[in-house]
Order: sequence, then C-alpha cells, then structure tokens
Amino acid sequence: MEITAKLVNGLRQKTGVSMMACKKALIEANGNEDKAIEILRKKGEAKAVEKSSRDAKEGAIQIYEENGQVASAIVYSETDFVARNDEFINLVKSIAKKALYTSGEEAREFADNRIKELFTKLGENMVLGEINVYKEGVIGTYVHSNNKLAAIVKLDSGDKETAIDIAMHVTAMDPKVIDPSEVSIELVNKEKEIWTEQLKKQGKPDNIIENILKGKEKKFREESALIKQKFVKDPDKTIESLLNGKKIESFVRFSI
Repeated sequence: MEITAKLVNGLRQKTGVSMMACKKALIEANGNEDKAIEILRKKGEAKAVEKSSRDAKEGAIQIYEENGQVASAIVYSETDFVARNDEFINLVKSIAKKALYTSGEEAREFADNRIKELFTKLGENMVLGEINVYKEGVIGTYVHSNNKLAAIVKLDSGDKETAIDIAMHVTAMDPKVIDPSEVSIELVNKEKEIWTEQLKKQGKPDNIIENILKGKEKKFREESALIKQKFVKDPDKTIESLLNGKKIESFVRFSI
C-alpha cells in the first residue's frame, strides 16, 4: 500500500509523533492506522499517543520577518495556559523562522522535534498547524496581542505601512475575498434563497422582490470584499481609497 503524505499527516495529527516516526510506523503496518498507533506505543511513543485523545484546540500564531520576507506558523495546544507560555510562543516563532530559510519538509521535521521536546517538559499534546512563506512583494503582517488572530497582506507596490494597516483590518473584519466579483455565485444564490423567502413572508410582489434582490446582492458582495470595506482605523475611508491605485495581490487570515 502506498504511504501518502495525507496518511502520514493524519497519523501525526492524531498522535503528535514526528512525521518520520509516523511514516515508518505506517510502512511497518502496511498503511493500517490502528496498527501503526500500536507500533508507536510499543516503540516508546505511548505517552504522546495517549495524550492525543485530548483535543488541541488552543494554540498560538507567530510570524517571523526578515529582509522583506515573511513566514508564519501555527501550533495548537490543549490549554490556553500553555498557549500563553513564553517557551511555547518562542517555539512557534522558531518554527516560522526555520520555514523562511529551509524547505517545508525540513521545517516540519524541525517542528516535530521541538514539539516533542516541549511536550516532554510541559506534558501537553501539541500539534503543528499551517506553515506559510512569502518572499516577494510588499508584505504587511499583524498578530493580535492574544496570538490567536493574525493576517498577512501582499501588495503589488507601495509602502509596507499601508500593507500593515490592511493586515490589521483583515484581522479585525474578516473579509472573504478581495473584490466583490470574487464572491462565488453559489454563495450568492444560497443567500438569495433566504432573502426571497423572507421577502415573500413580508408580502412583497415578485416584480419588487427581483429589484430588492439586486440591491441585496450588491451589498452582500461589497460587505464580503476587502477593498469595499470601511477601513477599521478610519471609517471615512474604504480600503480601496486607502490603496490609492495600488492592488492587493493576496491576503490570508489566521484564527484559533
């Protein structure tokens, strides 16, 4: 049986054991996850496996920046107490730094080893989440003070300060797309079904409903789109006016 990256990652998520150890166990178990877990327990990983039954729903997000390049990392923990621990936060940041200067595979292997070390010390299940790297463009980042919300914004040109302001806005306002046209028609149609039922219950005639739906769709698209939102630090401006002709190439928002 082929041991895919998906299988290996799934076992790692359940056990908190390193990618390499998970892969070896799955190979030995011919892809059977339950047998692989048993093998890991027999090889001395029992403590981590037993802990894995406790969900890691807390955690921290960290971003590392150097020479205009950016990497982010997320590590989940069982409790907020550990998520606020300085050693834990430094661990997450060290993973982001490693990701900036190595391959994704090396960064994950590094993370697995560091997580195992801290697990031994703190005795709590920890699971590596997303790792992202950005090396080109005008990049702005923001991490909220609780380390549970963050954003990265990439502009085609302009100044870093504007990108940082927009990253802060993204963290606060949670836009879904950059431009109103990017809102999927499937999502719009679902909303239209709800609006139509609401309007019919209000006794609106069909010809009026059609016009109302057009207005509701326009508003829905604009509220979902980053460039049309009112800037959180100055509601008299939209993000589009703040950009002053520059373009947002991409943005990502992280949340725990």
